[in-house]
Amino acid sequence: MVNFGKRLMADQMPEWERYYINYKLMKKRVKQYVQQSQQGGNDKRQVLKEFSRVLDDQIEKIVLFLLEEQGILASRIQALGEKRIAILEQPELSQISELREAYRAVGQDLLKLLKFLDTNATGIRKILKKFDKRMGYTFTNYYVTTRSNHPYSQLQQVFKHVGIVAVVGALSRNLTDFQGQQGSYMSIYDDPSIVLKDPVIDLINSTVDKLTHSTNFLQFLGKRALIIPDDIPSAEEDHVDDERYHFISLLLNLANTFLYMVNTYIIVPTADDYSLSLGAAATVCGVIIGSMAVAQVFSSVYFSAWSNRSYYKPLLFSSVMLLIGNTLYALAYDFNSLVVLLFGRLLCGLGSARAVNRRYISDCVPFKIRMKASAGFVSASALGMACGPALAGLLQMKFKIYAITINQNTLPGWVMAFAWLLYMLWLWFSFKEPSFEGNHQNLNAGDNESADLENGIRQSLLSSSKENQDEDEEKECDDSEEALKVPANSIGSAYRLLTPSVKVQLLIYFMLKYAMEILLSESSLVTTLYFGWTTSAVAIFLAILGLTVLPVNAVVGSYITNMFEDRQILFGSEIMVLVGVLLSFRVTASYSAVQYVSSALITFVAAEVLEGVNLSLLSRVMSSRLARGTFNGGLLSTEAGTLARVVADATITLAGYLREDLLLNITLLPSLLICLVSIAATCLTYNTLY
Repeated sequence: MVNFGKRLMADQMPEWERYYINYKLMKKRVKQYVQQSQQGGNDKRQVLKEFSRVLDDQIEKIVLFLLEEQGILASRIQALGEKRIAILEQPELSQISELREAYRAVGQDLLKLLKFLDTNATGIRKILKKFDKRMGYTFTNYYVTTRSNHPYSQLQQVFKHVGIVAVVGALSRNLTDFQGQQGSYMSIYDDPSIVLKDPVIDLINSTVDKLTHSTNFLQFLGKRALIIPDDIPSAEEDHVDDERYHFISLLLNLANTFLYMVNTYIIVPTADDYSLSLGAAATVCGVIIGSMAVAQVFSSVYFSAWSNRSYYKPLLFSSVMLLIGNTLYALAYDFNSLVVLLFGRLLCGLGSARAVNRRYISDCVPFKIRMKASAGFVSASALGMACGPALAGLLQMKFKIYAITINQNTLPGWVMAFAWLLYMLWLWFSFKEPSFEGNHQNLNAGDNESADLENGIRQSLLSSSKENQDEDEEKECDDSEEALKVPANSIGSAYRLLTPSVKVQLLIYFMLKYAMEILLSESSLVTTLYFGWTTSAVAIFLAILGLTVLPVNAVVGSYITNMFEDRQILFGSEIMVLVGVLLSFRVTASYSAVQYVSSALITFVAAEVLEGVNLSLLSRVMSSRLARGTFNGGLLSTEAGTLARVVADATITLAGYLREDLLLNITLLPSLLICLVSIAATCLTYNTLY
């Protein structure tokens, strides 16, 4: 990836050069503060005020130029509007065409201004992140708190681009006047369903959407995969992706994701009955379900490291593990052995290749379709989650084939074993291993640079000439920035990159996964204990919950994220999860199915909304060094979620040793406490999510 400083210089429009953020100056200031801090010669408050003043000056320069250019565009639109009125009175096709092109010329200049604004907004975000990372301060929180809500806020002008939307609206309305023949009039305000099909307006709208973090269903799903790189790749890098891309191989990765999620949840409706049939307590279902997650904690790491060298071999190994694991899970009934059953589930967990699936999309899918592939990854997971319990509800039969028992407990194992056998054959004949030559060089270079960086090696080149000294300092700053792009390939380096904002987002992810796992894993126990539900009823209930994932994401991605900021949706979703958990408690002797189902729906839907916006924010606040490498952001979120599932399933089993009628409240209590902690942590870091 080209570092931002170099890309800023390359993308600048020469005539506007002096109005861009002076990123080079800001980097030098950060470097000076770091050096002074190491020598113990600076005061924290003084540094914050001084750096704030410098950044204020840069933002003011940007905003004043932005307002000046907006005024010029508005004057041009106003002048064209006067011509439009005259032309519409006596329309002539040649004049209409000429005026339409004039409006489009204004649109092209507006695009240049939007690009200018986007570049500077990115520069401000990056310099705030760099300052926090290098100085160890929470400067972003201080700066945003004091600037964003002020009545004279210039920061709002940059990030909310007040006035730009009005210019876009004026262009859209006037170009709409020329749609159809003979300049027929249609107002976008009278008929909001009118969609202006104009390439310039389409480009403007997409640019504005990017600036406002506006989104749609596809983008929202893609962000949930947490496999979107921090920076847009260069043309050369995207060309390499085109050469490595193979559609069937991508399809195989998505199929692996789908089957694994089916494998995870297909046993949930029958796990308690299976444990009873083997002479164990019903609450041992927590261990049965959670054993797969326990193994996944370890498998995610070695699969992530393995994907640095190959994708085919990890996927093949995953298929073999899941084939053997599901076979043992099914045979445990005839062996009458809980140990065999648990060992089978552990092998299934060791076959979790979700880290490989994410890495393949991140590294081998071209940037232009990566969002679609990411959305496919999330959709495959959601469909697998719904299909697992639904399939279990259909497998209500009992017979024998020789000495092998086939019933509702063993059929999930046999069905999944057969599915993985078919998948393995498809993988064997169809997967195309991409080239790893470039990756090997980057990884080796990354290891060397990372070692230098983490050991604190700094080279200072002295020069007698002031001009040469400036050039050396600029090169050193660029080298330092390049070093900061090196992937984190050790646990220590990854942990040091976790800022307070990242830690809070990982805590939130842990919380929502814990709440969802408690809800799903104990559903069979709770509904049987309190309502006498059958396996089929539990399966239908869980399938309905799973089927809400895509519709909820469609609503959130297409509408809610366009109406509210991500951090507002995050906080609201946490509150709704808290409400759902509180409503789930059994506080009276009578506990109805209506109360349980309604509270479960609130908790599950709120957690789904929270997961999407949480991962979107996590990708924004996470260091670009965690975009790739072994210990990447996807691995960290997977580990946090998997650990939450392990703890939740263990809680269910431990609660079984207490009174059975207290099972629900005991398992909900940790969810309540973790949710309250995450809400408090969100409040403390709220302004850093700006």
